[in-house]
Amino acid sequence: MHDIAIIGGGINGCGLARDAAGRGLSVVLAEQGDLASGTSSASTKLIHGGLRYLEQYEFGLVRSSLREREVLLGLAPHLVRPLRFVLPHHRGLRPAWLIRLGLFLYDHLGGDRRILAPSRAIDLAHAAVGRPLKGQFSHGFEYSDCWVDDARLVVINAVDAAARGADIRVRTEVVAARRQGPHWQIELRNVVSHQRETVTARVLVNAAGAWAGDVAARAIAVPQRAAIRLVKGSHIVVRRLFEHDCAYIFQNADRRIIFAIPYHRDYTLIGTTDVDFRGDLSAVAISKEETDYLCGAVSEYFAAAVSPADIVWSYAGVRSLFDDGEPSAQNATRDFVLDLDARPGEPPLVTIIGGKITTYRQLAEDVLHKLSAVIPHARPAWTRGVPLPGGNFAYDALERLTAELAAAVPALGEATAGRLVRTYGTMARAIFADVDTAGLGAHFGAGLYQREVQHLVTGEWAMTADDVLWRRTKLGLSIGETGRRHLADWLAARLPAATADLDTRSH
Repeated sequence: MHDIAIIGGGINGCGLARDAAGRGLSVVLAEQGDLASGTSSASTKLIHGGLRYLEQYEFGLVRSSLREREVLLGLAPHLVRPLRFVLPHHRGLRPAWLIRLGLFLYDHLGGDRRILAPSRAIDLAHAAVGRPLKGQFSHGFEYSDCWVDDARLVVINAVDAAARGADIRVRTEVVAARRQGPHWQIELRNVVSHQRETVTARVLVNAAGAWAGDVAARAIAVPQRAAIRLVKGSHIVVRRLFEHDCAYIFQNADRRIIFAIPYHRDYTLIGTTDVDFRGDLSAVAISKEETDYLCGAVSEYFAAAVSPADIVWSYAGVRSLFDDGEPSAQNATRDFVLDLDARPGEPPLVTIIGGKITTYRQLAEDVLHKLSAVIPHARPAWTRGVPLPGGNFAYDALERLTAELAAAVPALGEATAGRLVRTYGTMARAIFADVDTAGLGAHFGAGLYQREVQHLVTGEWAMTADDVLWRRTKLGLSIGETGRRHLADWLAARLPAATADLDTRSH
């Protein structure tokens, strides 16, 4: 008998599994695809308060998100890093005094900050960050938020959850879940082996994100009480548009904002859109209209226009939001809602709706607080001060760790050592302990060696080339088709042949 069964291996499901397992609870998590294979790997890659939410008077959401920024920076400094944002002043849109007021609130709503620098006005006509912009944008502002490797944040939460006793099942579908007396009876099917198993739990948590409504109707057969709104966000990636390490936030005439963010050294990430979604969740893709919108939005600001021909990659994800009745998708609340279905004498069901990757840790604490009467033997909250795997170092020690790894394994080279430290933190030394050049194994390209892939297969549930390249290493843009085929062949020779067709997302 498990204390908690969780449906969904995105950030909310894996964050909850980690928290619950660390409190001494018995946890099983089932994810029908790969970890972070849905919305959690399709974000804008930001840990942020959400500056634009101030205009919607969501002060509570902004405050809690701002407080979590430095918490997560301390828990995972290899995956979360400070990032300065440049906001050019567009004279035809929000007035400068309103932006200053918003940034003042943004600086102070989160309480004391230890690391992130405050906002300031900036002369774009003479600053390096002004050079890529059109000459009409001569003044602007800078403020701080954080960048995150979203999919890896999910994976290391799952890794820590498993280390603390959670049973993490990937490629495992919940076929049915039924209340049986005081517990849930849950039928699972492994989509690779097709084997079925029944597990029981005191509590069931539907953390399936955009699939939450489908899971409720198909597997749980419990009517969904809280209204869910599905909203698609799309992004494009182009070759690097500027040489510095700051990001841009651009205002648009429709009052939306668009980010242009440095992405893995050689690229710029541009997004996102907000479009109501009704369709097949297994076939989510950017539309021509969204592509044109993003290109047009950034071309309004950059001196060199961006066109669809410049795009090297695009991705789209659908998030579940609480339907608060807002007519526009961009104004729908991003705060999470926890729908507790607790009937006398029956085991409870919690459905998670909405939420931001920034607040996943707080969400997990709130779920367990809501369930405290059902699982009173849970230990107190603990995740705020315990680093995630590989994160037990100060955020400014990345260069030192990179130098140490490069010295310990010279064959890796400085660039690959840096990527490995940013991916695994202090775990990188353990993964490559006592390795010489021969011990690295096959080289698939872009600094990806067999030794690393073996770790991802045995320690992080990777099964396919997409698992490795797009969710665990972000090397999909740089490895090339030859390297991808080499990796896919290597994996197929060592894992069940069925895994070759497992990926449901196209890159």
